[in-house]
This record gives sequence, structure tokens and C-alpha cells, in this order.
Amino acid sequence: MERDAFAPAQRKHVVRAEGGYLAFVPPPLPPTLSFNRELIAALSAADRAIGELAGVGRTLPDSEILTAPIVRREAVLSSRIEGTRASVDQLALFELDHPDEGDGDVREVYNYLAALSRVLAPDRRLPLSVPLLLEAHETLLNGVRGGYATPGEFRRSQNWIGPPGSVINNATYVPPPPERLWDCLGPFEKYLHAEHELPPLVVIGCLHYQFEAIHPFVDGNGRVGRLLIILLLIDWNLLPAPLLDISAYIEPRRDEYYQRLLAVSTQGDWTGWLLFFLRAVADQATDAVSRARALQRLREDYRSRVTTARASSLLPQLVDALFVTPGLTIGRAQRLLNVSRRSATLTVERLVTAGLLVEVRIGARRYFLAKEIIEVANGEASTGLRSGAASPRGGRLR
Repeated sequence: MERDAFAPAQRKHVVRAEGGYLAFVPPPLPPTLSFNRELIAALSAADRAIGELAGVGRTLPDSEILTAPIVRREAVLSSRIEGTRASVDQLALFELDHPDEGDGDVREVYNYLAALSRVLAPDRRLPLSVPLLLEAHETLLNGVRGGYATPGEFRRSQNWIGPPGSVINNATYVPPPPERLWDCLGPFEKYLHAEHELPPLVVIGCLHYQFEAIHPFVDGNGRVGRLLIILLLIDWNLLPAPLLDISAYIEPRRDEYYQRLLAVSTQGDWTGWLLFFLRAVADQATDAVSRARALQRLREDYRSRVTTARASSLLPQLVDALFVTPGLTIGRAQRLLNVSRRSATLTVERLVTAGLLVEVRIGARRYFLAKEIIEVANGEASTGLRSGAASPRGGRLR
């Protein structure tokens, strides 16, 4: 890392580590910000969009049925930013009974879901804190490629960011050295609990940058940092549930995302980063409102189609279960419905006939995916179906 890559005002935060190399130690928050008209407009748009999304979330009859598909998409895309290539379909199959135990990418995405669930649990052991992020990291890297990186522990060695093959001396960015890590994490946690004069969304954007600049783990920093955004939105009552999949905005713009974060460190360009962050929040909140409503319409349509005079009363239970996990096995259906295997098989096959499920075979195993739920949750399709209308993929149950 070269000192000359940093603007003069930022060079005072470039230190020489005990190993003789240069590293950057970000100054404590809050930064001094200049709110120009562009930044004020972006903040206003993000506030409005988050408010509308929160309103939709608070009116959901069963939040898990509609938040689970959105959380699943965030898990896939946040992990994809770090190089995984798992899909929502693969995640749904993995969740059923881990049919591809050897697929590390899918396991990483599954771990992200588990980590998010752990930090958002109503009965979680820890408050919002650095130790809570350690718990998330431990869950995230359990049994996957980052297992070598001491899950649940802060790094004791130096890491760096740069193109493939780079070494510490020519790295693009070198975060604080291990001996300075707690000098950064202490003020970071203090700011988490401070009385903030800046608007909440701006504070969240600042905290995300600060966490990434500190880079406290050997691996998993990006995913934990994006999980922190969701955690703060809920913990600070900006959203009632994890309805924002911000990685859907970041993933196709990952180069700009990294450049904006880096520019805060090298140039002190807080405005550029916060504009990017607030636009991401506004864009994805608006999109999430549309998808939440589309999922709600789809659920109503499905329930209408399976609730007929001659239809089994078991069918609506399976429909709701599909919005939480968009896949089934016969065994899972049997457990959900507490019926015989034959009854579960007949019930699932009726959903296949109606077009609500698609059968997937892996070896001798039979799996069933709710493709339309996955597509609507991913923003790949929408449903304008009226309750009781026939689906283009199938008809009403008879």
C-alpha cells in the first residue's frame, strides 16, 4: 500500500505497523459531513422508501411467509458478492435435507441464513454489540471455506485487499494491523450505542463503511457488514422485519461498491459513498414493496385455488409452508401435516398437477420446488392474478 494513494488529509491515518508495512487506521465516527442538495435528495428518497416498506411490513398478516423469500434472496446475493455461485433453487433443495453436502457455495449461503436468524432471534443472548457480530461470524463460517479463519474470533494476523497475486506491499488497501484492532473496535461499538445527531440511515451507512474499513476478520467481513445493515434497520425500528435485500443492488455494482468504500479511506469521500448507499436503500426498498405485494397476491391466489369444496383441508397448510421454504419432500410434507406418507404423497402430487410445484429428481430422491414463488421473490416475475383465477402454470384443484 502506498502512502501517496491517500489524499493529504487522509495520510495522517496511515500508520506503520510493527511488521514494517503501512496500514490504514480509520478515525472514529462520526465524520464531518457536508449535506449538499444531491445528498439531501438521496436521503429524503431513502427515508420515504424505507417508511413505505415498513408500512407494508407492519400490515402483513404473517410476516415470515413474505419475509422468508426476501431474506433467502439477500443470503444468495450477499454471498455471491464474495464469489459464491449458488442459486435460490439450490438453497431451497439444500434446506430440505442437504442433498449436496459437498457443495460449499450452497452451505455458505445456508450459513448466512442461520447467522441472520441468530442475530435477529427475539430471545438472543446478546444485545446489539461487537460480541453479537462475533456470534454471527461464528455461524457464517461454520464448516465452510472460511473455517480456517477462526470462526467467531477477530483476526490475529494482517489481511489486505488487492488484485489476485498482490502482496501486502502492493495491496490496494491494508486495514488496521492486529495490534491496533481494538483501538478501532472500541470506538466502533461506542458509536453503535451513542446518541446520534446524524439521520439514522446516514449513521447506518457510516457504520457499514467503518466495519469494512476495520476488516476485523480474516474472512467474512463483507457478509457480516451487510448483515449489520439489516440488523440495524430492525434494531432501530426502521423496519419491522428483514424486508430489505440491499445486496440485490450491490451485487451487479460490486466494483463501484468497493470503489466507493475505498474512496472514503483514501480521499475522505463520504458524500460519494453515502450517495451510493442511500440510492441502494431507496431502490431496494421500493423494489421490496413491489415484491412483497406480489408475494401476497400470489399467496392469496394459491390459497384460493386450493380452497374448494372438494379440496383437502391440508392443501392451504402446504401452500403457506412453501412461502417460508419454497421446496418440499414427501417426508417434510408428512411432518408438516402429521399424516401418513401416502396422504402426504397425494397432497403434494395435487399441488404438482395444479402447477404450484415442479418435481426435481436428484438420483432416486424426489424434490418439489415452488418455482413461481422463487421467481416473484427474485423480481424475475410478478403476479397480477386475481383471487381464484386460473394460473398460467396450472388450474384450480378439483
